[in-house]
Amino acid sequence: MEELIREILDNIAKPEIPDREFNILDFGAVADGKGDCTDAFKRAIETAASAGGGRILVPEGTYLTGPIHLESNIELHLEHATLKFHIDPKRYLPVVLTRFEGMELYNYSPLIYAHGKKNVAITGRGVLDGQANETNWWIWKGKEEFGWKAGMPHQGPDVAKLTQMVKNNMAVEERIFGEGHFLRPSFVQFYRCKNVLLEGFELINSPMWCIHPVLCENVIVRNVKISSRGPNNDGIDPESCRYVLIENCFFDTGDDSIVIKSGRNEDGRRINVPCEYVLARNNTVFGEKSHGGFVIGSEMSGGARKLVAANNLFVNLERVLRIKSNPRRGGFVEDVYFVNNVAVNVSEEFIVIHTDYDNETGDHPPLVRNIFVKNLKGIRGKYGVRIKGLENSKITDIHLEDCVLEDVEFAVQVEHCEVKIRNSRIGKYIFSDATLDGRMEAR
Repeated sequence: MEELIREILDNIAKPEIPDREFNILDFGAVADGKGDCTDAFKRAIETAASAGGGRILVPEGTYLTGPIHLESNIELHLEHATLKFHIDPKRYLPVVLTRFEGMELYNYSPLIYAHGKKNVAITGRGVLDGQANETNWWIWKGKEEFGWKAGMPHQGPDVAKLTQMVKNNMAVEERIFGEGHFLRPSFVQFYRCKNVLLEGFELINSPMWCIHPVLCENVIVRNVKISSRGPNNDGIDPESCRYVLIENCFFDTGDDSIVIKSGRNEDGRRINVPCEYVLARNNTVFGEKSHGGFVIGSEMSGGARKLVAANNLFVNLERVLRIKSNPRRGGFVEDVYFVNNVAVNVSEEFIVIHTDYDNETGDHPPLVRNIFVKNLKGIRGKYGVRIKGLENSKITDIHLEDCVLEDVEFAVQVEHCEVKIRNSRIGKYIFSDATLDGRMEAR
């Protein structure tokens, strides 16, 4: 594992931003939270880009804006500033190339977006507020708990339509959604970018996934606080990315918190780019709405490998380490190291791996192997270890060592898998050197 960490860190570096500063106030922005600053951000970024790049300085105050599209060599720097984003979907047109749940399409622009850029950053002590709530974006999920009422439109038909387009291998250029449709955008999305830095700010009230780098290389997310409990409000979703560092962040989310993805179904297999060389360390995941702490899948059709999660704290969530796929989504997960983590008050599983997620069937059984869990300390949960493979696709080479999981209702529940447990205590059971092969349940 140490060699893998070194390899990741050797390929991680801050973007190179020219030493020039462009104050957003000089471009007509007003810091009263009422005047529309969309054009001011656009002009400032265009001016900086034409000069070869630099820092867009946002001084203290509150700014109302529409989508912000970054160019290469641009840093958006918040100096105790709050950016509030319009809630009118029409503000996020024209449509841009993006992904929705692992499928490519043209849709509403993410609130902050960059496509095909190099050296881009969002930094500083400030707040990004998507202003999503039960009266706007969240309604589109189609759940009453998020403001939806019978008769209101919701995302269901559009998700089905996009899924069918992907199944039919329709050209991405023809998958046009946006106005008249109900697929929510991510908050911050960098698409096919290189050298990305997100540092220091707080992000709240996202329409959907909070931070969503796609097909990016060399990404740093550091000292970021995410507090967003809406539907599908994942914290950070590196999707088909390479060399990603996530450290010293805080997550209180409405879904999974740190989530590794690589595309869904036919699209994931068409693009065929795994998510690899990811290090998540020294993070805190907290909140009763958080579904999972460190999660791989379920959109993992392109595969995931060379992942490390170390020295993280997980409190009051549903699941800690979760790997999920099914024979429709397929993909592979291998060479995962979950080391020196602590978890408290887990309503479901400390460790769960299941390749029958959502009961979807297909011809692409997932491959899961070489998962190493070492020195996991946990107290109070329903399940200690719960692993379920498929009869025709056994999960192999799962290793637990030096783990202590106390006060659990079910210690171990495994099926169609091979698990090796050494020097560990799970519930009332002590495993000095055991191999669980096939099916076993121990309460």
